[in-house]
Formats: sequence, C-alpha cells, structure tokens
Amino acid sequence: MTRAKTDYFCSECGWESSGYLGKCPGCNSWNSFVEVEKVTGKTKKKDQPSRGSWVSEEVGSLAGENKLVSLADVSAETDSRIPTNISELDRVLGGGLVKGSMVLLGGEPGIGKSTLVLQILGELPANSSIYVSGEESPSQIRIRADRIGIAREKINCLPVTDFAGIINAVSRHKPQYLVVDSIQTTYVDEIAAAPGSVTQVREVAAGLLRLAKEKSITVILIGHVTKEGSIAGPRILEHMVDTVLYFEGDKVHRYRMLRAVKNRFGATDEIGFFDMSDKGLVSLDKASELLLSGRPMGVSGSIVTSTMEGTRPLLLEIQALLAASSYASPLRMTQGIDRMRLSLLLAVLDKKTSLNLSSMDAYINVTGGLRITETAADLAVLCAAVSSIKDIKPRYDAIILGEVGLTGEVRGISQIERRLTEAERTGWRSFVIPSANKLQLDKTDLGNRLEIFYVSEINEAFDLLFP
Repeated sequence: MTRAKTDYFCSECGWESSGYLGKCPGCNSWNSFVEVEKVTGKTKKKDQPSRGSWVSEEVGSLAGENKLVSLADVSAETDSRIPTNISELDRVLGGGLVKGSMVLLGGEPGIGKSTLVLQILGELPANSSIYVSGEESPSQIRIRADRIGIAREKINCLPVTDFAGIINAVSRHKPQYLVVDSIQTTYVDEIAAAPGSVTQVREVAAGLLRLAKEKSITVILIGHVTKEGSIAGPRILEHMVDTVLYFEGDKVHRYRMLRAVKNRFGATDEIGFFDMSDKGLVSLDKASELLLSGRPMGVSGSIVTSTMEGTRPLLLEIQALLAASSYASPLRMTQGIDRMRLSLLLAVLDKKTSLNLSSMDAYINVTGGLRITETAADLAVLCAAVSSIKDIKPRYDAIILGEVGLTGEVRGISQIERRLTEAERTGWRSFVIPSANKLQLDKTDLGNRLEIFYVSEINEAFDLLFP
C-alpha cells in the first residue's frame, strides 16, 4: 500500500520540515521552502539496496574505518593539479583541475557549457574520462565534437540518467574524469521524487561527491540556472562542491565570461574571457583591449577606469548621460554598477560642487557587460557625470582611479601598481589617482615612465580635467 506524503525542503540549505515554514531554522532564509511529494509505504524488492547504500555497494564505504589521521602522515600530492591547456580556464581554476575534486559549471541554456566541457575532455588522455549525457544523444555529441575538432576516440559517452548506471560504468571502466550533463536530469531510482527536484539533486550530488573523494575522480557537474541567475536546485549543492563556475554572456554575441564564485583550491572572483567561434571557445588573453574596442574618442561622458576581477586588472569604460528630467523625482538608472552607490556619489557631487543635480536624470553604463563591485571606480563615475553635464571631453585621456568619501575626499585604492602596469601594457600613459597612493608608487619606476596626476579631493580632479 502506498500513499503520498508532502514534505517541505529549504531550497537554500536543504532543511526538511513536515509543514511549510516562512523562515528556515537552518539558514534563516525567508520564503525558501518548496513542496516535495514523497511516496511512503512502497514495497521494496529484495535485491534493492536500502536508501543511502546505493554508493556504498559499488564504490565502497569508509564506514568502520573511523581512524584518526594526522596531517603529518599525509603526503602532499604536488602533481594533483592537472592543467587543461585552456589558458583562461586554468587561470580561473588556479592552474588546472584538482584530482578528486568536484566542479559545478552553471550557465544559461546555449551559452557554451557543453562545448567547454568537450574541449576539456579533448585535452585529456584518451579513455580517461566518461561523459554522462542526459540531454543529448551520442550522435549529437559527435556532431559537436567534429565541429570543434575534438578527436572522437577521446570522448566516451554514457547516455544514461540513473545514478546506478553511472556507478556501474565507473566501476567497470575506472575513469579519472567524470562529466555529468546535467545534474538536474540525473536521478536515484530509490527516491520517489522527480529528476531535478530538491531531493534528487541533493542525493545525486552527495553520491557523486563521495565517489570523487573515495576514488580520486575529478567530477564536473553541469547545472542549469534559474531566471534569477542562480544554479537550479538547493543552495546546499554549491556548498558541497569544491568549485563553482558561472558561464556568463549574451547568446547573441560571441564573447563569454567564466567566473569563479567559489574555489577551494584557488582564488575566488577570478574571471576568464572566451570567444565563441565556429571551432569552439577560444581563450582571450588580452581582455582589456577587447573591453575597450569600439570606444568612441573625443566625446563627453566617457571615462576609462581599472577594476580588479580576482587577481586580474581589467580596463573598463564608464559612460554617463545626465540630462534635464521631466519627472518630479529624477531617474537614477545604472547598468553594471550599484544604483544605491550611484545615488550616494551624486549626492556628494551635488553637495561639493555648484552643479545642481536635483532636476537631472542620471544614466550610468559600464560597457562590456561587466559589473563593478569595488569602490575604486567612484572618481571615474563622477568624472564621467561632470563631463556629461558640461558636455566637454576631459583635457587628458587618462585612466581615473579613486574611492570617494562622503566629504568629497579621494581615498587610496588597493593594488595600484598592478592596475597601472596592466594599463601601461595596453598603451595608456596618463593617470589620475589618489594622493594616498603616491608613497607606494614612489618605490617603483612607474612614475618615471608614466604621466601621473595625484588628487586628494574631487574638485582637484574636476579642475584638472575640466578647466
């Protein structure tokens, strides 16, 4: 006799409850519980393993080996990181894939996740990997592999979606790398829930994690993203894996960005750039030139600044348009920068200058599709706004850096030497930076090669650029 039972799971942390809760007791998230129907009283076959043992029987369990291990007795595996020979991917990963790790790759449909994974497998030794495909047939995968020039013998496809089939294939072939495309289509037959549900995603991920650690297999999971931009499934999925990568970009355009939001073996917030060509994804090492390509010269409202993405300095163009408003409350519209931060900066500009912004709409855009999250671009935003209001271009075509405080002071920023070195490499010679960074730059020879203007207050920058 079977009957349906309704449980509720927190989509953020996986907390289970018999009834709906507005606030999760586990992670304090609001309105995060989703309803899941479970089947109870189901008769189980004699040869069907009990829940939780579907990994143990094939993979082997560490249960019963509860021994303490001293770190002094653990040998460091210096060769545990395997380069993929895809330069931008290796940059994001911190040097390559780590043996026994689990990587989660998320992105919108059609953005290039499967193409990137195929290129990774194409750089690995033959017969060392298994590609579990729950969304494409082997013939479809072959068509893509032929298009991007991947040797067919390097890709071993497994067109199954049940977890037991994956475990059996791993047990027989003993691969070093396992790709699951996608985590939302894979299911455990013993669990009475639909593939892609909170329960299924959590249990499949737990089994694959155990498989990766016990057998030292590098596992790459491909995940779908929701309309909010997060990976579909419970948030606990991102906590379980070692690395979380987001593949971003506009499907209409060629350029793609790979961002690491979590990496236990490298720096977070690293970013890699790719060009989606007919032959697959091509690494773009000179990202700053790409982001500034097509920038109009000699126009008002355009300023170049430098922002740090992980350990990588990038040159970005900030565009501003300020015009008379026809509304009672002027608009503050942004693309690529926090709107509340813009409101704060415009309030400082209105207070510390003779400009009247109370009747002006403000539109700020960061080109290239990137988002600036650091305050080092504050002064550049204000200079772009002043340039737009006065409708004149800056006297110097310079890169502008500096954090702006509420009193109008320009504060120092971090990694100034690295930012200037990257800008010099791309051909820039003029800079407007905080006076607080002068002592740091005096210890280098950058001041002898570059034209650097130091400012300590926003009006000093305005007088310099807009006399």
